[in-house]
Amino acid sequence: MAAYPRKTEATGLLGWVDERFPVVQTWKDHMSEYYAPKNFNVWYYFGVLAMLVLVIQIVSGIFLTMHYKPDTGMAFASVEYIMRDVPGGWFIRYMHSTGASAFFIVVYFHMFRGIMYGSYKGKRELVWLIGMVIYLALMAEAFMGYLLPWGQMSFWGAQVIINLFNTIPFIGEGLSLFIRGDFVISDPTLNRLFAFHVAAVPMILVALVFVHIVALHTVGSNNPDGVEIKALKNEKGIPLDGIPFHPYYTVHDIPAIVVFLMAFFAVIFFAPEMGGYFLEFANFEPANPLKTPVHIAPVWYFTPFYTVLRAVTLSPFMGTLAMFGAIIMLFLLPWLDRNPVKSWRYRNTAHMLNLAIFAAVFIILGYLGVKAVTPEYKEMGVRMTEIYFLFFAVILAHSSTNRGRYLVWFVVLAGSLIAIDFWRYNPDDLVSAAQIKWQWVWPIGYLAVTLLLPFFVKGCNAEKTVPERVTS
Repeated sequence: MAAYPRKTEATGLLGWVDERFPVVQTWKDHMSEYYAPKNFNVWYYFGVLAMLVLVIQIVSGIFLTMHYKPDTGMAFASVEYIMRDVPGGWFIRYMHSTGASAFFIVVYFHMFRGIMYGSYKGKRELVWLIGMVIYLALMAEAFMGYLLPWGQMSFWGAQVIINLFNTIPFIGEGLSLFIRGDFVISDPTLNRLFAFHVAAVPMILVALVFVHIVALHTVGSNNPDGVEIKALKNEKGIPLDGIPFHPYYTVHDIPAIVVFLMAFFAVIFFAPEMGGYFLEFANFEPANPLKTPVHIAPVWYFTPFYTVLRAVTLSPFMGTLAMFGAIIMLFLLPWLDRNPVKSWRYRNTAHMLNLAIFAAVFIILGYLGVKAVTPEYKEMGVRMTEIYFLFFAVILAHSSTNRGRYLVWFVVLAGSLIAIDFWRYNPDDLVSAAQIKWQWVWPIGYLAVTLLLPFFVKGCNAEKTVPERVTS
């Protein structure tokens, strides 16, 4: 009887396994013989940090489920039991709650790095889209976990989020009823969100991360110069500007992991609530459907989009549409930014200012989302929301360096803002009218910096020559 031909050079136990499962080839394809650009900088740490936090969340979550009771009468008490009576329970709970915020911090940096260096271009559109789906899954996972402690802010925050689906025409009421499993947030809601939080969504997240990495390794990693390293290879097919991911980047990432863990555990030991941003103070009080908190706001990583929701007051559905639209616009970046130059290192000054302002606006939107609504904050939320959406129009305008187009874009976008302000202006509401009058400077000033500046100042429209090989 003929034997199977030997397919591996490995011997012993590894050889036995490798003949039945491609361990060695997988290791070579994705680690030891996967060539990454040699000029990665600190911005490229956040991908591996995101994977580290994912592992932390899964492991800590497993230990929490050993003691947590998904029952409205026992959920809050079970969390208190974990904190007070389970050996090391406080550490596990704080690791999980701090890990949730840490996850979004590193993911936001990871996403901004992708925008800075144009990592959604050059056949990497699918990598970006899969990453955005991961972001959506992460938001769903965080929302479901947010309800589980069954504290005041968990209950009322979930009440607000789930009621958003009621605003969707035709299907909204049925969809909200399905999510709740009842006509009000109650035991069925807690049970089904617990099931999704601990089982369904984590499996989806892990699968998406795997697909994200495979897609990335298929087209190759981007780099700060935006140079395609696979385009220039030696006679053996090895990229001239690449180095094996292992051992170079596995060692390179260790200092970042150490520094991150030092900061991570410092928060756990000394400031796990982080002033009420990581764990809201109202959440240390059991959920009470008869007592509404003075100020209901979601946890900080949802607040930029919560501000967008509050800014659009035309109708509840339009506010919900704007909130989801703010996320959908990120999906469209590969088709909005059509400039062939990837990295902002070689884009014009106006584009660099555009990205910097966008980051600042996102932070401001997040800050406004945790603050109580005042006339000034309300109008500022409207203005920051306008700038958020204008960013994508300006990205499209910057796809061409034709200076004449900048003036046309400015006139069109500024005219649209003036029309919106004219429609919103109510002279009988003196406070609101006053805020509209002076806060128009924010979006108009933004358009002046990103569109008029490169039109009038030639140097702000000058793009640099992209090198053929990486520069460092």
